[in-house]
Amino acid sequence: MRRWRLSGLIDTALEVSVAGSFSRAGYAARARLEHWRPPASLSGRVVVVTGASSGIGRAVAEDLARLGATLWLVGRDTVRIEAAARRARELGDGAAVEPFVLDVVDAGAVHEFAERVSSVHERLDGLVHAAGALYPTYRSAPDGSELTVSTGLLAPFRLTWLLSPLLRRSGDANIVTVSSGGMYTERFDLGRLEMAPESYRGTTAYARVKRAQVVLSHEWARRWGADGVASYASHPGWVDTPGLASGLPSFAKLGPLLRTPAEGADTVVWLAAGEARRADPAAPLTEGFFHDRHQRGEHHLPWTPRATSPTDGRRLWEWCESRTGTRAVP
Repeated sequence: MRRWRLSGLIDTALEVSVAGSFSRAGYAARARLEHWRPPASLSGRVVVVTGASSGIGRAVAEDLARLGATLWLVGRDTVRIEAAARRARELGDGAAVEPFVLDVVDAGAVHEFAERVSSVHERLDGLVHAAGALYPTYRSAPDGSELTVSTGLLAPFRLTWLLSPLLRRSGDANIVTVSSGGMYTERFDLGRLEMAPESYRGTTAYARVKRAQVVLSHEWARRWGADGVASYASHPGWVDTPGLASGLPSFAKLGPLLRTPAEGADTVVWLAAGEARRADPAAPLTEGFFHDRHQRGEHHLPWTPRATSPTDGRRLWEWCESRTGTRAVP
């Protein structure tokens, strides 16, 4: 009892410190004090991972392969996604791993991918949204949307919508969205979500989308929870990835304070494996914002509201429906 009380106090202190929580030190302290263990086997479970060719997405894929999951790995670069698939097969001792070259903002290609998965599997047990990037300057997606919004919000909405029949058929599927602690700096405001070229700031656009991802993750749980679908968002802490180096080069200079991609992926894998449901069988967690295997508060700064309005998810859903043209039931 004393040990658990001590670990709880240290976890709280780390969370309040922010830097201590998000850095590599926070991960190391919690993993050691709480005696983290790998999730249960995922043999027979089918999981899709986007952004799997590098960084956190690739680390997620490797850990899921170690657990025995059947994987579909999505990435834009042929060479990198095939290399990621080969490595996952090695780590999974021959586990079934299928790479798929896909830019998630390409609506036609996303439809093709969803049809391919649906033609092979009757159900889908996990969907990890790890694709994303911080763009320093304004860029447009093929449909004319600002690229940060298209990549981080509209693309996951479209793919999840198309795969939702398979997820709902599983009975205990888990959707996990890789968000960011940066979302704490922005409130959810649908009218300010998509920035115009003349006012665009990459870090602000990124933080607003990451906040919206958390709102959307709750809405997935609200709509499909009765079908056994759990939906989580998770921030990985400060992780040393190629995306960080290109999007925030000054931040990347933190060096030893940064987590490895595997450390950043840990909670994402833990959630995708259904461990949040099993942590407390009396009150299984099927939604929420997580960091280092703990559910966290979603509002810390004074200029963000203390709670998200129940109507925010519905409004965001309708906005995404309109922008992606996915109003019909799949």
